[in-house]
Amino acid sequence: MTQQKFLDVALEAATAAAGIIRHYYRAGAAVSHKADTTPVTQADIESEQAIRGLIEAAFPEHGFYGEETGQAGLDAEYLWLVDPIDGTKAFVRGYPFFSTQIALMHRGELVLGVSSAPEFDEVIWAQQGRGAWQGEQRLKVSKIDTLEACALSAGNLKTLAGSPQWTRYGRLVARVNRIRGYGDFYHYHLLARGSIDAVIESDVNILDIAALAVIVAEAGGRFTQLDGGRVGLETTSVLASNAQLHGALLDAL
Repeated sequence: MTQQKFLDVALEAATAAAGIIRHYYRAGAAVSHKADTTPVTQADIESEQAIRGLIEAAFPEHGFYGEETGQAGLDAEYLWLVDPIDGTKAFVRGYPFFSTQIALMHRGELVLGVSSAPEFDEVIWAQQGRGAWQGEQRLKVSKIDTLEACALSAGNLKTLAGSPQWTRYGRLVARVNRIRGYGDFYHYHLLARGSIDAVIESDVNILDIAALAVIVAEAGGRFTQLDGGRVGLETTSVLASNAQLHGALLDAL
C-alpha cells in the first residue's frame, strides 16, 4: 500500500463531504442535540457516512473513529480520525468557520491530515515527510522568534479561564504583538502559512485537531498539548507554534 493511496482516498472523501455540506449550508438543515448538548445536523451525519464509506471500501482492515458514526477497530494498525463538520455551531448559525477534518494515525502516530473548508474553497493537506500543501503551494511557518513580535490566536479557552494558568495567559497576552481569536480550523491554516505565529486552545478533542497537527508539523511548526506533551487520542488542549517560539510560550504558560 502506497502513501499516495492514503492521500488520494482522504482527498476524495473530503471532496465528497464538501458537496454534501455546501448543499445543506445553503438549503438549511434541521438541528438536533446530542447527549452532551452539542448540535448535530443531517449534514454532519451524511458527510461522515460518505467519508466512512469511501475509506472502508478502500481500506477494510483499517480502524475508524468518527464524530458521528462511532468507533471501530481502535487497536488497528491504521486508524482514521474524522470530524465531518468541525464547527457545527458556526454551521448552524450561518457563518463559514467550519471544516472537514480527516487524519490517519499509524500505530499511535499521526501521519496524514486533510483539512477542508468548503465555504473558503480551501483544502490543505500534509503527509509525514512530504510537507504541507495548499494546491501547488508548499506551506511554511513564519520565522518570528520573539514573543514581542508574535501574532497569537486563541480559542476554546473555558478550561484555561478556570485554571491558575489564566493569570499567566493574561501576562502573555499583554506581552505579544497581536492577539486574535480566529478559531477552529482557520488559525491553524494561518499558522501553517506563516500568517500568524502561535495558537492556544484548552477545550478540544483529538478529532478537532489531528489533521491540523500533521499540517502544522509538516509546515515546520510544532504542535503539542499546553503542557508540552505529545498529542494523542486523549488530547484536550493545544499549543501550536512556528517552533521557534514554542519554548518561550511553554515557559510563559
